[in-house]
Amino acid sequence: MASSKLQMAKRLEGTDKNVWVEFGRLTVENKALNLGQGFPDFFPPDYVRDSLLKTVSDENPFLQQYTRSYGHPRLTKALAQTYSPILKREIDPMDEILVTVGAYGSLFCAVQGLLNPGEEAIIIEPYFDCYEPMVKVAGGTPVFVPLRPTKTGATLSSADWKLDPEELASKFNSKTKLLFFNNPNNPLGKVFLQEELQMIADLCIKHDVICVADEVYEWMTYPGHKHLKIATLPGMWERTVTIGSAGKTFSVTGWKLGWSVGPKNLIHALQTMHQNCVYTCPTPIQEAVARGFELENSRFGQPDCYFQSLASELLPKRNKMGEFLAEVGMVPTIPEGGYFMIADFSKLDVKTDPNSKESKDFQFVKWLIKNKKVAGIPPSAFYSQGNKHLAENLIRFCFIKEDKTIDQAGEILRQWKKEL
Repeated sequence: MASSKLQMAKRLEGTDKNVWVEFGRLTVENKALNLGQGFPDFFPPDYVRDSLLKTVSDENPFLQQYTRSYGHPRLTKALAQTYSPILKREIDPMDEILVTVGAYGSLFCAVQGLLNPGEEAIIIEPYFDCYEPMVKVAGGTPVFVPLRPTKTGATLSSADWKLDPEELASKFNSKTKLLFFNNPNNPLGKVFLQEELQMIADLCIKHDVICVADEVYEWMTYPGHKHLKIATLPGMWERTVTIGSAGKTFSVTGWKLGWSVGPKNLIHALQTMHQNCVYTCPTPIQEAVARGFELENSRFGQPDCYFQSLASELLPKRNKMGEFLAEVGMVPTIPEGGYFMIADFSKLDVKTDPNSKESKDFQFVKWLIKNKKVAGIPPSAFYSQGNKHLAENLIRFCFIKEDKTIDQAGEILRQWKKEL
């Protein structure tokens, strides 16, 4: 038996399982269509790849060396140019922005840099699955409040999922330090309305709570829906850390580059954590992303701006997926933003083991991968233990895929429906 000292740190106990690792491996092993993980199976815009090629062949030798710890100056300047008009204030590129290893890195630095042991963090469910373990590892206590569907039908909208104002208010107390929410939400695709954001903001201000706004899908909203940053509401800039992602913005998830934007005193806490963790991010990738932002800033608001055109490209894919999921007997929730769609499969004759330690959604997704070669993600992974039952009949699919991938998945599911 190994020595008790030759073991994983106790603060990590219970956080070792990861849905992406498990289902990523299962998808590859079964050679299934990957509608599970949120990455494109097509190339990003040519200029984005070209910007990286130009960077690595640039005659400036310093582009191959360490850059500024808190963010490559050319990138933080480009980010400040992008977000200053949106946030309606002049963003300081040196003190109010931190560049991190993906949005994950920003979330990690926010939790480790701002949350003290014994303090509480409110997490709106469903949530990106790393929020909970990050809070626990920091010694904090996660407190959960779920969005719930407010209607039934053959098809729902992500707008139909809402917070109960009284339930949310009941979660705040003197120990509450942070509130996490994802807008647009993953996996629902909900784009929060101004009145919903105001409700959250009022509570954060009343209880002096920091808001961690995960807004990595900020550019992907569909007709009739507009993303509004909670940091723009009165009294919220000084208490909000807004998180973005190059992987989501430019369809380059493998580049793993993200950022945090916020007031100097909050960003300083994240910078302090960052400098003692990864120190800095790869210079060539930061330079390439900076060039991408500079181009998009020059054509911002125009149809050919990728910030606008990507959502236009995704809209027919979203609609196609919603149609075939409804056709086979599932109840899809049509997202207002992002590139994920959840669907209720409870009306299908799906055989699951009620005595299994695994929830129905985990069982169904594994069966689908192994037997039909279509991969999704079980949404109960985005819920706390006490609320996993809210997602037991749901599955999440990703539609930022080539049309042929989506068409193939639709045909597989239609054929399966005929066999039921």
